[in-house]
Amino acid sequence: MADKSKFIEYIDDALEKSKETALSRLFFTYQGIPYPVTMCTSETFQAMDTFEARSDDIVLASYPKCGSNWILHIVSELIFAVSKKKYECPEFPVLECGDSEKYQRMKQFPSPRILTTHLHYDKLPGSILEHKVKILVIFRNPKDTAVSFFHFHNDVPDIPSYASWDEFFRQFMKGQVSWGSYFDFAINWNKHLDNENVKFILYEDLKENLTTGIKQIAEFFGFSVTGEQIQTISAQSTFQAMREKSQETHGAVGPFLFRKGEVGDWKNLFSETQNQEMDEKFQELLTGTPLGVKLKYESYCQA
Repeated sequence: MADKSKFIEYIDDALEKSKETALSRLFFTYQGIPYPVTMCTSETFQAMDTFEARSDDIVLASYPKCGSNWILHIVSELIFAVSKKKYECPEFPVLECGDSEKYQRMKQFPSPRILTTHLHYDKLPGSILEHKVKILVIFRNPKDTAVSFFHFHNDVPDIPSYASWDEFFRQFMKGQVSWGSYFDFAINWNKHLDNENVKFILYEDLKENLTTGIKQIAEFFGFSVTGEQIQTISAQSTFQAMREKSQETHGAVGPFLFRKGEVGDWKNLFSETQNQEMDEKFQELLTGTPLGVKLKYESYCQA
């Protein structure tokens, strides 16, 4: 698949760098948030200020391990359904990852461009906000997110591993992981969920009813697709279907990106104390906020 070769090339490169990187050296901090040295550089962050957004760009925002590759696939399929053109991804799709020349090259790309990001709303390039670019934000419950993030670190052969789940959990709760704290990310996006150009979608809702989710995404971005097209995209976008093709689409890291995709997998790792700690943190920071309500924490995070 030509359109993924850049993705695979970039990931292979990042994994190569990871081999020589100890966990303690994995992060550098930019504007108060830790990022992985294997994928981001401060030069790229500085250059990102020059990024020129277009009003028809498509932004897909999420905290890591919340379904960004899944959403990217769905939106690519929607573009294909509407334009009959396979969406080409000539750069690694995460906006803040890559070399600092990336934003110059992106000026040449045809519209619509899909930009995925793990950035806080207020860390996005100014031009995205000025052009009122449409932003789809996908969230997943924090317990499954943490478990998925841990497995990603500890299952992918070349990525630095944590000594144990307990060790990872400690760092996750402190926000000392790639892209920082889940809770800071959530609090920051919570302020902007009502913006007319922002739409919220829940990973668990997509798992429960993929067809409805795809329909909502199509409506938000203004893609006019038939019910039949939505059914087709839905069949190609189940977790199982994505997993089966993951090696071909995402290279060596594919099977780890689409590991289980289950809701409730956290019950296999969380101790009673850890449950309590996260419940308290959620209560303190997100309960009662618009986002806190949308996350359906009681349904998904309380056994």
